[in-house]
Amino acid sequence: MRLLIAEDDPALGLFLTRGLESDGHRVRLAQNGAAAVEAFREEMPDLTILDLNMPVKDGEQVLAELRCLDADLPVLILTGRGEVETRVRCLDLGADDLMTKPFSLHELRARCRALMRRKREARLLLRAGDLEIDRMEHTVRRAGEHIQLTNKEFSLLEQLMLNRGQCVSRVELLDTVWKMEPAQTTNIVDVYVNYLRRKLKDPAPGHLIRTVRGQGYKVPSDAELAIVLAPALHSAVLPAAARAEML
Repeated sequence: MRLLIAEDDPALGLFLTRGLESDGHRVRLAQNGAAAVEAFREEMPDLTILDLNMPVKDGEQVLAELRCLDADLPVLILTGRGEVETRVRCLDLGADDLMTKPFSLHELRARCRALMRRKREARLLLRAGDLEIDRMEHTVRRAGEHIQLTNKEFSLLEQLMLNRGQCVSRVELLDTVWKMEPAQTTNIVDVYVNYLRRKLKDPAPGHLIRTVRGQGYKVPSDAELAIVLAPALHSAVLPAAARAEML
């Protein structure tokens, strides 16, 4: 899942980032209100964790702007303020939940899971042919068989599935999955695509993960998959039809 954390305290921001990344989520950290709005606009994250005490733009102002950009993606508020009025204003502005500091990371994780379960429109279950990826449970199945992936393998597959039908460049994958600068010379994307293909039993050139020469990789749309599967289905049907004609 793609998470945005808007927190100006560097120590707390790092603590939250590491804690949620250990669950397999891809986390972006913004340390002021203006950066939080810009990050939200770019990422459209599955969940935003927003501290109210933010520089440049106050958390309540940020919340109002986020709701103008998207009315449905869940937002969880963190605050050290205990006044009932603050809670009411945040809920009226569109917050989905609110936690006061200090808080338990264990409880925060549980609240995040609950929010994302309720927001099913956030594309938590992704499918391509017989491949299914559950972004909430962090599981992958192909033809009903569970496939064990590392966090990086899962993030790579998730990114390709979220952009299904479109080519995702190696530069974009380096940035979103590994947070690496495109200027760095590495073949890590190609290496991990090969890992995925082996685990998904989708050998090169691949039906589920396709190479777009000179550009990157893509998971094909339903229409593209149907074109590939049609010859196999046709060959399977013909013998039966031929046998019927002989009877």
